[in-house]
Amino acid sequence: MKIKIIVSFVLFIQMNVYSLAASPYIEGKSDVINVKEAQLNSAYWVDLHEKKRVNDNIVLIDKKGVSQFNQQVMQSNSHVVDPLAMPKVLTKAQLTHHINTISAVPSSDRFYYDGHKLADKEFNAYRDNVNIPAVLEQNNVRWGLVVKRTSLRTFPTTDRVFNRGMDTDLDRFQETAVFPGEAIAVLHESKDQKWYLVQSYNYLAWVLKEDVALGGKEIVHDFVRNTNFLMITGDKVFTTFVPNKVQVSEIQLDMGVKLPLISKQDYIAHLYGQNPFASYIVQLPVRTSKGMLDFLPAMIAKSKDTHIGYLPFTKQNIIKQGFKFLGERYGWGHDYNGRDCTGFVGEIYKTFGLLMPRNSGQQGNASYGKNIDFTAESSNQEKLNAISQLEIGDLIYIPGHVVMYLGDDNGEPYIIHDVKGLAYYNEDKKYYKGTLNGVSVTPLLPLHLSETKSYIDTIYNIKKIRLN
Repeated sequence: MKIKIIVSFVLFIQMNVYSLAASPYIEGKSDVINVKEAQLNSAYWVDLHEKKRVNDNIVLIDKKGVSQFNQQVMQSNSHVVDPLAMPKVLTKAQLTHHINTISAVPSSDRFYYDGHKLADKEFNAYRDNVNIPAVLEQNNVRWGLVVKRTSLRTFPTTDRVFNRGMDTDLDRFQETAVFPGEAIAVLHESKDQKWYLVQSYNYLAWVLKEDVALGGKEIVHDFVRNTNFLMITGDKVFTTFVPNKVQVSEIQLDMGVKLPLISKQDYIAHLYGQNPFASYIVQLPVRTSKGMLDFLPAMIAKSKDTHIGYLPFTKQNIIKQGFKFLGERYGWGHDYNGRDCTGFVGEIYKTFGLLMPRNSGQQGNASYGKNIDFTAESSNQEKLNAISQLEIGDLIYIPGHVVMYLGDDNGEPYIIHDVKGLAYYNEDKKYYKGTLNGVSVTPLLPLHLSETKSYIDTIYNIKKIRLN
């Protein structure tokens, strides 16, 4: 009797396993309005534009134009700088100003995860660590390279703090991130000697010393200006695993990272015990035990999502790059090993060699590119008229947010963006408020910021990334 029961149970399990294996995948319903499964694929939008006879492969800005564009951005916008152009010496007033600019005590209340409100005691401790008493009359600037993806912080601390709403996804001490191979100017050191105040190409903030390596300005210059480089074009690519060589083993490289290529002449037979013929060999910056800059060869498999040199700046490539982040969780200030709305846009355009300011307001209010500005008096019809003329990759700015235009599908404009909230009026005219919290494809017109303000209501700029 027991044998029969066991046999029957086994047959039951096998039949159900087979049933599960044979069941087709069925896409469930979503609360994201007016988006169908097919639209969550870059090929859908490429095909859509091809059907409309839109040539998506025209190069919009050539290699020479990329350099001109970046010069225009730097000349017209103080938020994008060349760290290597920083002066060799900062006066006491200059350095103190830099420190106070990023590490000011906020005017709004801040709270720890447990709900404890930060008081003068806590802020005094953070301010003490910024080490203003160590600022000299003349302060030498040093230079270096980032050796791993790392955060830039408001204060020299890893403490997470939140606003009164206690949205723990939004760490108010998190500013942005820097990535392997990025040049930085090192301006100052924290009192606990664990942090540097650094200037990257688009941000000034505090970074952990252990994540950067100091080197001569000329060496850093030659590294970042090397014209023979590999561009990371996937969302995240990792160097090849190497036993017992942690500095070069499985290092995360995000979209937009570029590293000089190394000739394989010296590594024909092997590198770290592996034949590199099916890999690229790149020059990877590493940090010595004394915090100084060194370089080691690292391998990136040719199967990975990379490109030699900058990607051609075409509409089709804009679409493809954007969709490589689809579904990645939203990360305020590049938190959660992800990125936010401007990080999303910035990393996409970095693959074409184009640099932008860090924050949405800095981007949207800047004069670079070709802009359509709106005022409080601008009507929604004026905005809709402008939207009807948009091209793939054009950027739409609303307060605190930026979205990228994908195209028009059956008369409705669609966007791709890295976004936290989701709100709209449903078919029953009821206001629905949900969450996206990631890189998402959505229609533009139904989205709301509040019950009384739609995205369209609050658009203040539409920017086309082109040469002026």
